[in-house]
Amino acid sequence: MKRKLGISLYPDHSDPKADRDYLKLAQQHGFSRIFMSMLEVTEGKEAVAEKFKALIFYAKELGFETILDVAPAIFDELGISYDDMSFFHELGADAIRLDVGFDGNKEAMLTFNPYGVAIELNMSNDVAYLDNILTYQANKPFLYGCHNFYPQEGTALPYDFFEKCSQRFKAQGIRTAAFVTSQTGEIGPWDINDGLPTLEMHRHLTPAVAAKHLFATGLIDDVIIGNAYASEEELAEMGQIDRYQTCFEVNFVANASDVEKEIVLKEQHFRRGDITEMMIRSTEVRKKYKQAANPAHDNEIEFQPGDIVVGNDGFGKYKNELQVVLLPHKDSRKNKVAEISAAEKILLPFIQPWSKIRFTEK
Repeated sequence: MKRKLGISLYPDHSDPKADRDYLKLAQQHGFSRIFMSMLEVTEGKEAVAEKFKALIFYAKELGFETILDVAPAIFDELGISYDDMSFFHELGADAIRLDVGFDGNKEAMLTFNPYGVAIELNMSNDVAYLDNILTYQANKPFLYGCHNFYPQEGTALPYDFFEKCSQRFKAQGIRTAAFVTSQTGEIGPWDINDGLPTLEMHRHLTPAVAAKHLFATGLIDDVIIGNAYASEEELAEMGQIDRYQTCFEVNFVANASDVEKEIVLKEQHFRRGDITEMMIRSTEVRKKYKQAANPAHDNEIEFQPGDIVVGNDGFGKYKNELQVVLLPHKDSRKNKVAEISAAEKILLPFIQPWSKIRFTEK
């Protein structure tokens, strides 16, 4: 399943022109999905329709897919019914996210609406909700999953719980999404906004690093910035990440040679299949660079997790093999050439046997 990057918009708390400018900027950096809040509308049906329709159709022109977040109270307020998706179809929405659930049969029926409006479910509960819906023979291509975000510091999901919730959806082949938070955005659905991540461990991370982490888990297809507006720098950094393999950002040591930098930056690495606990081994590069000299340097220290080492001239057939350190150890036959950025060390546990990896210089 192809992966997407998304942004969030809150039309009842923002300016339409600013929203349009943000959409254009995000589109330029590779974003193609919108989470749009419709939980707190207070105007009449026609005014609401006009405002949301104008924004959604502008987004369509830019190639965005829009998922509207709705609550039961909205249906009463606007005089519409879950049994008739025509209102959302006319707005241009591609899907609606159900803030609360029904009995399973209702959700399954909604996935067969004649307008092709998809139904997105709340993923942040470790219960058999999805299984119940699928029992009623839901139209799976029109069924999505998306985690919640959590505006209050300390209230977002712990990783283990997130993993269990997400696995329920991935096991069924359902498209999944989760939120990361901008460190500059101030707009959300409520008056408390300590950031809007799905995972508590992401609250103070850049959206790019948090997105790398979500993609590395293999559990999330779409990553959405929960608050608005992310800065252009944040959009650019997130837009540049590799969505399909982990690409670590590294800092080189002063003595790293041109050959070592080339080994690190220019090659497609993968973890050797017969793994070891001590390090991630990329062994194919040593064959390509077996004739390249590699004098010893930065080799008498204790290597730490996240260090990148390359075998030096004293390492025989293992000369110029690249390794990423997982457990502290000393070995003078290896040179420390770089280290992974501190925030990105959370990605290391997700490098499995045969995982493909790359490196970029910070």
